[in-house]
Amino acid sequence: MEQRPFEIVAYQDRHADDFARLNREWLDSFGLYEEPDGKHLYSPREYILDPGGEIFIAEEDGCVVGTCALVPVSDHVFEVAKLAVAHEARGQGLGRRLAELALNRARERGATRVVLLSSSKLGPALKLYESLGFEHRPLPGHQPYETADVYMELEMSSVPSDTPMASQNT
Repeated sequence: MEQRPFEIVAYQDRHADDFARLNREWLDSFGLYEEPDGKHLYSPREYILDPGGEIFIAEEDGCVVGTCALVPVSDHVFEVAKLAVAHEARGQGLGRRLAELALNRARERGATRVVLLSSSKLGPALKLYESLGFEHRPLPGHQPYETADVYMELEMSSVPSDTPMASQNT
């Protein structure tokens, strides 16, 4: 199968509706949407970008087909969040590219650890995270999602620094 030409760009306010739509679609399809999701989805500037986070947007022919956020947790810890790929764009390695880009940005920003919360309902996503080196850990005592039953961490020292940077365009 021929690989499709995805372009990954930095979030701009014009992406707000698509960022919310793509993430809401998968959250709703698995019965995972919760009120704390709404903060990120409907106010990404306030809850992700202004605190120092980043959002990566994958486009194909000007249409948003993927998202991934990198959210600061502390000075040297970041969270990968809101990784979403449109149904029609799945199976092309786009989720991996978005996640790798987020991890490389975390490394550039001095991260020692990257974390994530997920659900055991999301088998393919968990396999992706495991293949990137994330390891399962006990859920933190306090986290905002009732449906989150998976917590994973990636120690950045365990990831070779010569890992190729995810290409911005293909």
